[in-house]
Amino acid sequence: MTIQKQPTPTARRGRRPGGVNTRAAVLEAARARFAREGFAATTIRLVATDAGVDASQVMQYFRSKDELFAAVMAIIPASLERFNTAFEGPDEHLGERVVRAYLSAWEGAAEESEPLMAMLRGAIVNDTASGQLRDFIQSRLLIGTRDRHDPDAVLRAGLASSMLVGIVTGRRIIGVPTLVAADAEELVAVVGPAIQQILVPTAAAADPSTAPA
Repeated sequence: MTIQKQPTPTARRGRRPGGVNTRAAVLEAARARFAREGFAATTIRLVATDAGVDASQVMQYFRSKDELFAAVMAIIPASLERFNTAFEGPDEHLGERVVRAYLSAWEGAAEESEPLMAMLRGAIVNDTASGQLRDFIQSRLLIGTRDRHDPDAVLRAGLASSMLVGIVTGRRIIGVPTLVAADAEELVAVVGPAIQQILVPTAAAADPSTAPA
């Protein structure tokens, strides 16, 4: 009886096999590409090339660039913790703590800052990303000040978030020379008191009737 020799399996060549690792590779590549190039300049094909996969594989996990961008926007726990701890402790110097926390998050380690920078760049050209950025920053401020029972809490959070976004945009995207050259602690010292007054208004500012005549 003749025994036929079975062919030896050969390694499959071509694109990366699908699975959890492929999805993670795509997200990592997209996160870096969005942060570096922004929403408009990033394409599914570029992300696929960076991840070492076919564009069709990217589309298997994310049906559009918008959906891919939304997945990238998942903020890591360290960022949330940084923002939350800024509100721990007494009200004194709260503004400085908040400014320092936001600058540290947006300008810190790549794993923390890249998702936030991608969100910021995307917000300039994409309405969905703009809403995500607005909601994220404002929610951090509202959560931190929720015990104040201030009827103007939402307005104050919006004003503070606008200032913080403006600072980061000026430093990291527009590149305003004086802002780029400034040390983070210099900005904390200058902007902190303004954020403090917005989030923790003095009695006179909170109730005009108490202001001196």
